[in-house]
Amino acid sequence: MCTLSRKTQELVAQAQGGDKTALNQLYRAYAERVRWMVRLNMSKELRAKLESVDLVQDALFHALRGLGGFKYKNEGDFVRWLSKIAQNVIRDNLDKLHADKRNIHKEVAHGGHGPTTSGRLLGAPMPIDTTTPSVIMSKREALAKLENAIDVLKPEYREVIILTKIEGLSYGEIGDRLGKSTDAVRMLVSRAMAALTTAFRKI
Repeated sequence: MCTLSRKTQELVAQAQGGDKTALNQLYRAYAERVRWMVRLNMSKELRAKLESVDLVQDALFHALRGLGGFKYKNEGDFVRWLSKIAQNVIRDNLDKLHADKRNIHKEVAHGGHGPTTSGRLLGAPMPIDTTTPSVIMSKREALAKLENAIDVLKPEYREVIILTKIEGLSYGEIGDRLGKSTDAVRMLVSRAMAALTTAFRKI
């Protein structure tokens, strides 16, 4: 087991025992990676309507509150577990977005001024930790460019890039999920990355 995976395993065990410092360290270690998972799996519509920071906070707090039932195997397994929770958060907020649209229409019809939550999820907890504004902005700029590049790719290219580069699945694991051989997945990923590189340079 590599040093990073061993460290993550130790933090998970400590957090399961109620150690708030360990929870804080897990948040800082994985917030940005989960943010990428959330953003890259969003539709353009949802990205424009909801703040990804809110979704990351919600996803991580759901995960961290449920650590008691999580059995750690390796770091990749932990990241994929977080990814599944992030996907559930996206689906939940799609429903909320549609409901908010109906509420906004009602408020406009009655002379209201619209929602005042500034895009935050109602009842969402505050973040465990934050980072400096300069770091946040530099990462947002790079992520925005990557999002625009991925948006123009074929759906199958987008899918394998997320599975390999964001979720960290092996070619064999992706093959099992997609019903393809390992060699077929390897070639698909190669074509996808070439297409992404071309799209990224054009932005």
